[in-house]
Amino acid sequence: MDFRTAKAAILVESRRPLVIDEIELPRDLAAGQVLVRILFTSICGAQINEIDAVKGPDRFLPHLLGHEGSGKVLEIGPGVTSVKPGDTVVLHWRPSLGIQSVPPVYRWQGRKLNAGWVTTFNELAVVSENRLTAISADSDLKTAPLLGCAVTTAAGVINNDAKVKIGESVVVLGAGGVGLNVVQFAALAGAYPIVAVDLWQGKLELAERLGATHCLNAAEIADLDGALRRIVGARGADKVIETTGVKSLIEMGYELTHPDGTCVLVGVPAEKVTISTLPIHFNKVLTGSHGGGAVPHVDIPRIMRMVNAKRMSLDGVVTHEFPLDDVNAALEIMRAGAAGRVLLHVTHAA
Repeated sequence: MDFRTAKAAILVESRRPLVIDEIELPRDLAAGQVLVRILFTSICGAQINEIDAVKGPDRFLPHLLGHEGSGKVLEIGPGVTSVKPGDTVVLHWRPSLGIQSVPPVYRWQGRKLNAGWVTTFNELAVVSENRLTAISADSDLKTAPLLGCAVTTAAGVINNDAKVKIGESVVVLGAGGVGLNVVQFAALAGAYPIVAVDLWQGKLELAERLGATHCLNAAEIADLDGALRRIVGARGADKVIETTGVKSLIEMGYELTHPDGTCVLVGVPAEKVTISTLPIHFNKVLTGSHGGGAVPHVDIPRIMRMVNAKRMSLDGVVTHEFPLDDVNAALEIMRAGAAGRVLLHVTHAA
């Protein structure tokens, strides 16, 4: 492997800005590993959670980040059959076709630098074969990263987690990258009404474009639960999809769910949530989503067919773009809640 170094954004210390620096790549590819030049990556709320150590002390520091991107395959390791050098690929965190390799070990400032099976905040990445799905070379590489998490998660939330049926009411709490696409897939599934809730009017306007029948700006409503029930009915919504991870919204969303309905938690809370579990003993369902149960090598081609046929659109979901060097500014935009999906320009195709 001739590629030795690459620029990367490194999580060195929890709750601190990422460090931009040169890293050393492994000298050889192990079985199932693929060397990828990362072109674009989008930022998921999961990266915010990693940086903030929401799940507890981070025992893998320092390490690399990112799990949804687009890139070009440069080299393949032993046993790799699902991609080849020159392929255009989507990088994703959900496992798919091929070998699950050992995670790569990079070096930084003379010490070990950890990474998972996929990272995207680095110009060159050693990725496990089963975290890559080949796509057409003429695909839009700026929106392709969305297929690595935001869009496939949203499709899975509607199809697999919530199992939305024609005419069911859907409330989507949070109109970020996942929430906007949940709205779109709810519309494709024939839901009605579809209510999007957010604090930012621009995101609500995009949600309306993507299929929301009603949009509520929570910053302007004193009684959000009451306003929602006036739309979906006094007994609540058939499906409530919570994407923010905000404790108060999780609790309200669960209460808002119809006694025979389903509440799906996509966002991960940073604090404990308090709910009454009695309704779960009857017909109410409360479930967490793990990427919507997406199967990338199946779902990504299906979604791309829908986009190419203009049955759905990814236009506007990316609301902000930054170079990799400005990753910390991009993360602050994400934290502020003003963004749909934020895109990082990592490298240019070579």
